[in-house]
Amino acid sequence: MKIGIIGAGNIGGNLTRRLTALGHDVSVANSRGPQTLTALAEETGATPVTVAEAARGAEIVVVTVPFKNVPDLPAGLFDEAAPGFSVIDTNNYYPQQRDGRIAAVEDEGLTESRWTERQLGHRVVKAFNGTYAQDILDRHRPAGAPDRMALPVAGDDEAAKKAVRALIDELGFDTVDAGGIDDSWRQQPDTPVYGLREGIDGVTKALAEASPERPAAFRG
Repeated sequence: MKIGIIGAGNIGGNLTRRLTALGHDVSVANSRGPQTLTALAEETGATPVTVAEAARGAEIVVVTVPFKNVPDLPAGLFDEAAPGFSVIDTNNYYPQQRDGRIAAVEDEGLTESRWTERQLGHRVVKAFNGTYAQDILDRHRPAGAPDRMALPVAGDDEAAKKAVRALIDELGFDTVDAGGIDDSWRQQPDTPVYGLREGIDGVTKALAEASPERPAAFRG
């Protein structure tokens, strides 16, 4: 599969490592330019590209940049993506720590991924936002393993969600359908499922226990 990754931080870098190891054709980009990705490219065999080129031909595009920087992504980002492509949104809103106050989230009550969809002009599937980056490398397990972790996955596009869940399964994790994007508050920061290292039953229970009220530490 051809996969584009926009953002080469902890999550983006480790997804690049695992996906290339599984044999996928990965293009990776960051805000500083492909010349800064030489070491990651040499380590993994991924192709370093500009952000504008990252989605070219991609069947899945991972957007894993700071939340506040999503609006700065180039217009026409997905114009050359493969037909029927899916977008994975790994982002979280950290107003006090990094992102500042974003009115549409605070005043309109948009979920983080709904706001991201508006900026990108394309539906997204929310996944990996509460996953420790190191777990992508260290905690993958074969299907059926008793200690296999599960990740929540939310999205409105059922075909895209199916594609993303299949990729996560290939990466070595189970998934739990967390509903649509308007339900994705259940996996935002400081919810019971955020950072949870449990299987399907534990993740399902944690999603059900979430409160829609945004915690004070994550309000701007």
